[in-house]
Amino acid sequence: MINLLIQTIRMGTPLLYGSIAEVYAERSGVMVTAIEGIFLMGAWAGFAGAYLSGNLFFGCAAAVFAGLLTSAVYGWICVYLKQHQVVTGTAINILAVGICSFFQRVIFGVPLTPLTVQPLPVLPVPVLSAIPVLGEVLFRQNILTYLLYIIVPLSWYVLYRTSLGLTIRSVGENPEAVDVAGINVNTVRFSLVLAAGVMGGLAGAFYSIGYLGMFTTTMIGGRGWIAFAICFLGNWNPRGALLGTLVFGFVEAVSIYMRSVSGMVFPNELFIALPYILTIALTIMRKSFDTPERLGIPYSKEN
Repeated sequence: MINLLIQTIRMGTPLLYGSIAEVYAERSGVMVTAIEGIFLMGAWAGFAGAYLSGNLFFGCAAAVFAGLLTSAVYGWICVYLKQHQVVTGTAINILAVGICSFFQRVIFGVPLTPLTVQPLPVLPVPVLSAIPVLGEVLFRQNILTYLLYIIVPLSWYVLYRTSLGLTIRSVGENPEAVDVAGINVNTVRFSLVLAAGVMGGLAGAFYSIGYLGMFTTTMIGGRGWIAFAICFLGNWNPRGALLGTLVFGFVEAVSIYMRSVSGMVFPNELFIALPYILTIALTIMRKSFDTPERLGIPYSKEN
């Protein structure tokens, strides 16, 4: 059970990065539907950077840059050119697969054995990691997970207890009032899309260099969309995103465990599909949403 809980935190880490990023972007009125492509670009850039440099920190920096670049393209098209956010995101997600496949082949060729790097090490926190159960689960993780222990409470505080958070929420609810106050609505939205790109790049890097130590173009496997779903299932709130992430992380941990058990009556494909089945089920069950009023609607300054 302890190993299952450790795996829950581990599997939930990238989902929480993505869902928190999505909460902030969508609170400002922009759905980052390119999140799957951002995850994938971060995963590839993180692996390529770490493998070529031999430095995991450089890999994380490359993942951040790739996520930032991908989100900048998406933000420019959707925020400034005011194109459809779902269509644009879908196109970028497909493009990301092609880009990663192309550069993976160009740079590394077709190796006979999978290329690997040593994943980010587990860093036990002195004293805290010795606490029974809780210490083993929470304080024997890698640096990307520990960063979330700061990011999650800080993200809630900023969003609901600061003037910056009020501005972000107002941009998604009543951008005209924000504009009248002298704040550039599109600048706020574009900045949050870029921040989502940074977080999504780190989420992708977690899969390639924080957990598996390798890269394949199928490794994200829809998890970006799960992070997207967690955002609205958590009612666009960082605390809701945290709760949703723990649920999905646990389901994925169970899925991995069940696939490792031999002699199962049910096929492995059923357990692989568990997180996605849960996503559909919870979406159907949810009856009401506190949706930002101007979510998905481009803003044009009136003359």
